[in-house]
Amino acid sequence: METLDLTADVFVAGGGPAATWAALHAARDGADVVLADKGYCGTSGATAAAGTGVWYVPPDPAAREAAMESREELGGRLADRRWAARVLDETYERVNELAVAARFPFPVGPDGRQLRNGLHGPEYLRRMRALVRRAGVRILDHSPVTELLADPSGAVAGAAGYQRHGRQDYRVRAGAVVLATGGCAFLSKALGCDVNTGDGALFAAEAGADLSGMEFSNAYGIAPEGTSVTKTAFYHFATFFRADGSVLEGASGVRRSPIARELLRGKVYCRLDRADEQSRAAMRLAQPNFFLAFDRMGIDPFAEKFPITLIAEGTVRGTGGIRIVSDDCATTVPGLYAAGDAATRELICGGFTGGGSHNAAWAMSSGTWAGRGAARYARSLGSRAHGRRTLALGEAGLRPGGQLGGDHREVIAAIQREVLPYDKNYLRHGNVLTPALASLDDIWTRLRTSLGGTGELSVRTRQAAAMAAHARWMYRSALARTETRGMAKRLDFRSQDPAQQHRLHTGGLDTVWVRPERTVVEAVS
Repeated sequence: METLDLTADVFVAGGGPAATWAALHAARDGADVVLADKGYCGTSGATAAAGTGVWYVPPDPAAREAAMESREELGGRLADRRWAARVLDETYERVNELAVAARFPFPVGPDGRQLRNGLHGPEYLRRMRALVRRAGVRILDHSPVTELLADPSGAVAGAAGYQRHGRQDYRVRAGAVVLATGGCAFLSKALGCDVNTGDGALFAAEAGADLSGMEFSNAYGIAPEGTSVTKTAFYHFATFFRADGSVLEGASGVRRSPIARELLRGKVYCRLDRADEQSRAAMRLAQPNFFLAFDRMGIDPFAEKFPITLIAEGTVRGTGGIRIVSDDCATTVPGLYAAGDAATRELICGGFTGGGSHNAAWAMSSGTWAGRGAARYARSLGSRAHGRRTLALGEAGLRPGGQLGGDHREVIAAIQREVLPYDKNYLRHGNVLTPALASLDDIWTRLRTSLGGTGELSVRTRQAAAMAAHARWMYRSALARTETRGMAKRLDFRSQDPAQQHRLHTGGLDTVWVRPERTVVEAVS
C-alpha cells in the first residue's frame, strides 16, 4: 500500500492535553497543523481516563507566593521561580478560557462559585478535541509516530508513522514538530498510561536533543489492590496499616517508602479516615472516577480498610523529560519543540513529582508556548518549509544493525524486570542500580542488532526501544546523583549534598552520558 504523504506547517505528535493545546495555538497563530495520536485523540492518555487537579491560583500575590513556595523544598530547590510564575499566569488564563469560551461544566462550591482547580478528564479532552477541530487542525487518530524526519542540516522536518485503521504508513513533511507524547510508565497498567512508553524521548534523542532530570523518574502511585486508579493526592487523608492491623508509622501519601518496604513483606491496608465531611464531599466532586472502584466493590473508603499496592508511573508523574532551552519550549534541535510530560517539569517542580495539578498546568502552558513557537519557526522558513529533502532518523527497534529476529515482548518483559520492582527502582541503592543498568545496557545492545519490523510491528518494537532507552537514562542519572534530593532517594546516600544542587542533563543512545547543568553551560559558553 502507498504511503500517505502530507505536508503541514506544524506537526504535533500526541493527543492529550499538551498536544491539543499545542495544536490549537499553532493553528490560532496561522499555521496549517496536523496532529497524530497513538489512540483516538480525546480518549487516550492518563488525563482522559480519569481527571486531574490543576495548579490554578488566582493572581493574588500572597496566594501565588504560597503556591510557588509549597513545593520548593520538596523539589530540592531545583525549580525556577520565573518559570513557575509564567505557568501560573498561563494556566489561569487557559482555565478561564475553558470556563467561558468552552463552557466547561466545573462543579460549583457551597458559595455558588465554580471550582476551577480540577478537571474531569473525559469531558476536558472531549472539549479540547472539539476546539482543535474547529480551529482547522487535521487529526490522524490511531496513528502512532514511529520516527522523526530531518533535513540535511539536522533540523527536524517532519515525522513518519503508521495508521492502524488504514494499515498504511504515513509521512508528514513539516516546518516544525511538537513532541507531546507523554512520559513513560513502562506498561505498568497504571490507569490510562499504557500509551505512555517514552516514544517522544527516543525520537528527540535520535535527533540529537538532550534530556534533564531523568533521575526523578521513580514515581509510584498508590492504588487499591486489583485496580489501576492512582490518585495519590487523596491518600494524604489516609492511615496505613500492616496486615496484622498495626498502624504503619511514617507512611503517607507523600512518604511512600514505608509502604514499599512493607509490600515487599506482605499486604498493606489503608483507610481515608482523616478526611472530614467537607473534604469527603469535595473529593467526590473533584474526582468522581476515583470512587467508581470502591462503589463497585461495596467499600466505603472513609470507614473501611482496603488493601493497596504501588504502581510505577515513571516519568508520567516524575519530572524528567526532554530538555527545553527557551521560553517557547524549543529543544536543543532546530525545529523541534516539547510539551507536557514528554518535556522535563523540573522548571516548576524541581525534583519532586509533578503528578496531578502541576503536570496539568504544565501541559496547558508548555503546549500553548510550544504550539506558538513551532508556528513561528515554521513561518520563518518561508516557502522551503515543505520542500526540504528529508532523512529518516529512526534506528533502534526499527532498522536493526544485524539479523532481524528479536521479540519485542521478551524485550519489554526484560526491561520491566529491571524497572518495576520496588527494591530496584523505588528503594534505590547503588549496589542494585549498577547491575540493573548493566542488564539494561545488554538489552539495548541486543535490540539494536536484532529488533525491527514494519507496520503495526514497528509500533511495538519502537515502544520497546523507547522504554529501554528511557530506563538507561533513568538509572545512569540516578547513579550520578550521589545524594538524596526530591524524589531521587538513595539508600546509600541518605543526605542532601549542597554541592549537588544542580540539574543533571543526559542523552545519547549507544553511549549514555550524564552531565551537571553547570558543566553544560560552561561547555557552551
